[in-house]
Order: sequence, then C-alpha cells, then structure tokens
Amino acid sequence: MTGSPHIIRDVMTAAVVSVDRDAQFKEIVRVLQQRNVSAVPVVRADGVVVGVVSEADLLPKEEFRDSEPSRLTQLGRLNDILKAGSVVAGDLMTAPAVTVEADDTLSQAARIMAEAKVKRLPVVDSEGRLRGIVSRGDLLKVFLRADEDLAEEVRREIVGYLFPGEPSPVRVQVTDGAVTLSGSVTDTARVPVASQLVRSVEGVVDVRWDLDQPQRRTPP
Repeated sequence: MTGSPHIIRDVMTAAVVSVDRDAQFKEIVRVLQQRNVSAVPVVRADGVVVGVVSEADLLPKEEFRDSEPSRLTQLGRLNDILKAGSVVAGDLMTAPAVTVEADDTLSQAARIMAEAKVKRLPVVDSEGRLRGIVSRGDLLKVFLRADEDLAEEVRREIVGYLFPGEPSPVRVQVTDGAVTLSGSVTDTARVPVASQLVRSVEGVVDVRWDLDQPQRRTPP
C-alpha cells in the first residue's frame, strides 16, 4: 500500500538520546527526567546498542534502600537485587537490547513490543548502530491519518482492483478510521479478501459491509 506510512522509518524519532556503559546512576535519572522518557539505549563508542536502561532497572535501588530482602525474594529477584547495588549503566541495563530496523513494519514492532513487554525499541542499522527510537505512541500515529486519505487508498489500491468498473460497483466511505464498503458485489468470494486487505491499510480501525440485497426475479 503505497500511501501508508507502514515502516519504522516513517514514524521513529531520529534525534534520540543515549548513554554509554560508564554513565552514572544519577546521570541516567537526569537524562530520563530531562527528556521525559522511560528508557534510554546504552551504546558503545562506535554507536552499537548493547542494552537499554529503564526506570524499571533503576527502581530496585529505591525499593531495597532501607530493607533487607527476604530469602524468598533473594531467590526470585536476584537480578533486581544486583541492580540495586549497581551504579553504572553497564551493570544496570537490560541486555541484550531488543531492537528493530528502520525498514521493519509497524506490525512487526508492535508484536516485538508485546512479546518483550517493553514500551519503546531502539532502531538500529544492519551493524547494530543506533539510528533512532520508536515508541508505542509512534506506532499509533498511523491512526491520525485523515479519513479521506484512507478512503482514497482503499479505492485506488483495493476496490479498483477487486471490483473494477467505471464507476466501481463498490463505494467507500470512512468515518473516524472505520471503512464502510457498500454497493453490489456479484462475486461474493472477493468480500473476505477485500476485508483482509482493507484491514492491512495503516490507520484503518474497522471494516464494515453494507451490500445491496440481490433482486429476486418474479416467476412468470
């Protein structure tokens, strides 16, 4: 779908802040606060991403600040307890970093975020060097596409191909991202195919059909 911003490059933030392995605890907190983000990539001197340090990685220091963890807690949360005693990014970060590349699709990024339970992903090149960052909010930007833009893409890329004609027997209307297809369809086998293709258009919220009922012939 040529009209859809459907790869990471189209929505990512290119101007991204990062820290190195030796960044101190307070420096990391300061960066998170100043940039209003919940995590930052940790990079080597050559720009290769080696991990991500997040608020979740920093909070154990406060959680265990004035209490001794129980034996059960020590067994179940050893990694957090180790982070509570750490002071530099290289020891605090979660590694290896879960990343995506700029040409990956938005759906790929969404699945990776869900599986890894993270809110943002560093965007890297083929060598693993940092090129940007993409967040959950960035992935949702496609739903801000204008209804008429969506309608035009559905007409041009899908309806015009599956239901040709001048004018096409299928009409397209989009309201708040929900696509309604109406009119007459002789080959109903194309309806589920069209539905799947319309749902794949970035920014579409729902697909509905409002087909004309075929007229019955009156017997002589």
